[in-house]
Amino acid sequence: MAGEQLQVLNALDVAKTQWYHFTAIVIAGMGFFTDAYDLFCISLVTKLLGRIYYFDPSSASPGTLPPNVSAAVNGVAFCGTLSGQLFFGWLGDKLGRKKVYGMTLMMMVICSVASGLSFGHTAKGVMATLCFFRFWLGFGIGGDYPLSATIMSEYANKKTRGAFIAAVFAMQGFGILTGGIVAIVVSAAFKSRFDAPPYAVDRAGSTVPEADYIWRMILMLGALPAALTYYWRMKMPETARYTALVAKNEKQAAADMSKVLQVEIVVEQAEAATEEANSFGLFSREFARRHGLHLVGTATTWFLLDIAFYSQNLFQKDIFSAINWIPKAATMNAVEEVFRIARAQTLIALCGTVPGYWFTVAFIDIIGRFAIQIMGFFFMTVFMLGLAVPYHHWTTKGNHIGFVVMYAFTFFFANFGPNSTTFIVPAEIFPARLRSTCHGISAAAGKAGALVGAFGFLYAAQSRDPAKRDKGYPAGIGVRNALFVLAACNLLGLVFTFLVPESKGKSLEEMSGENEAEELVESVAPHGGPPPV
Repeated sequence: MAGEQLQVLNALDVAKTQWYHFTAIVIAGMGFFTDAYDLFCISLVTKLLGRIYYFDPSSASPGTLPPNVSAAVNGVAFCGTLSGQLFFGWLGDKLGRKKVYGMTLMMMVICSVASGLSFGHTAKGVMATLCFFRFWLGFGIGGDYPLSATIMSEYANKKTRGAFIAAVFAMQGFGILTGGIVAIVVSAAFKSRFDAPPYAVDRAGSTVPEADYIWRMILMLGALPAALTYYWRMKMPETARYTALVAKNEKQAAADMSKVLQVEIVVEQAEAATEEANSFGLFSREFARRHGLHLVGTATTWFLLDIAFYSQNLFQKDIFSAINWIPKAATMNAVEEVFRIARAQTLIALCGTVPGYWFTVAFIDIIGRFAIQIMGFFFMTVFMLGLAVPYHHWTTKGNHIGFVVMYAFTFFFANFGPNSTTFIVPAEIFPARLRSTCHGISAAAGKAGALVGAFGFLYAAQSRDPAKRDKGYPAGIGVRNALFVLAACNLLGLVFTFLVPESKGKSLEEMSGENEAEELVESVAPHGGPPPV
């Protein structure tokens, strides 16, 4: 077998696209659908939480979450996600993809429901309980990142692998969109049933007691798609690449793939020397030599992207309020505000977010990962500067539509760009026994960027004018200067993209160098020398 690719892996690389590939996309994709719904739906209800739990009858404006509480509610899930990506990424390489895959999904289901059932006699108690469950929800979501990407990359053929992994990730767009639609439907139903005056007319009466059910229902519904796919996720066999290259059981790998691909795969005996040839660890010099710069590239680009991406996503409502696209809070009741925020975010998702993902699916195996990532970072920089430079123009009456169009384009090029490729590439370029771990490290770097975005933008975007600042916040640099900072992050991301190799049309073993090791074994072993380490 030395010098050749394992027969079962070659069969996977050249397999025709068939029904099982689409089944795997749906099963892995529904996990991502749930991830996006759960992570982003919180931004739809934070204003409502402020009105319900931090109502001040003496204030001329509705209650808002205090800065530390808002930062915790928005950001605690990312802390959990970061931890989960590192832990489950490592565990996926140790125990196998399939065993760990079910754990992450069940944790997401339980914690989604528990988030909606957050209890407490005081506002602080409810927020603390909500943050506790959202941390563990994030922990489960974190595991889904490296495992879904790794499983899809290891099932796919090399011709359409990029499109398959991108399709799994594209379900994130539908998750964001569905979160907005669910919030619109729930808030519209409550609005028609429980009519209330605006805050300016009746401060206490503008938030009906039943409004407390709205945020709970929106959070709990995130458990549904994950629960529906649990059975099929458990029926998926272990990936052939893990079984053959890590568990060293080529016979079992061939049997598993023969069933799902409906082809007969002949098993060849592997030479023992090959096992030793490619056994360097994550912290070895050999890994640093072969893949060190690649890991730096995938981690830094994901980190820089997520600062901008999550800042934009989580604080859309604040940006829309700043440009007066959403009316002043005091002119609406609590349920009306949820409806308006959800409608605005759904429109952005529909026009910019979702199309971007599917453009990536369509073109990634044609123009390649590198070109899409460079293009995405470049146009994100251009459109953010287009928002920031004439910012005062966009905030004047009559120019809001132009701002929203430009804003939607930044989302389009994030998703037809680095938001998709930073997820795909780490699942393709590292060795099988370290693939899930390295993807987890890259993704965790991304979530560190999301934390910078979630916490940093919250404070940075505050106006220097006390009258325009949210209650309890110190002076920030304002939305305009915050957009300049995000543009600079995108430009840096473009630079670090040059550390990441192109993987279009190549097998996973070719990208990771696992074939190269086998060729070295073949050339050295016949002369009596030891296999290279």
